[in-house]
Amino acid sequence: MEYRLTDEERLTLKTGAFGAVFLVSNADPGMLGVIRESAAASGALADASGVVKEALTSGPLPRLPRDSQLEIESVVLPALERAVRILREKSPADVAAYRSVVLTAANRVARAHDGVVPAEAAVIDRIRGALDDPA
Repeated sequence: MEYRLTDEERLTLKTGAFGAVFLVSNADPGMLGVIRESAAASGALADASGVVKEALTSGPLPRLPRDSQLEIESVVLPALERAVRILREKSPADVAAYRSVVLTAANRVARAHDGVVPAEAAVIDRIRGALDDPA
């Protein structure tokens, strides 16, 4: 059965996914890297399907803080946790797909420019933690 997400729920999924990419990109900033990273991430996000694809491709772009990595994390990591809870409740079959799309995009971003640096690896670990099933 296909469940429709509310606009707010779709924005939560989108904030988590786009925010995760932004977090990784921000962990090792560089202008040329940002261009490569954006292309890498958009490919992964485009691979989504079903409810996840609808959430990531419809509605407005999320507004993310830009002041500090800590501030970005304070928005993105809870959004990822909420996104998993929303999907578990409304479309359990899509939880793994969302987790996979977000982690694939984050990993592609990290590898897009000179390989994965420790700061990026640490951010990806925090993203993975936020996406893990809470006990």
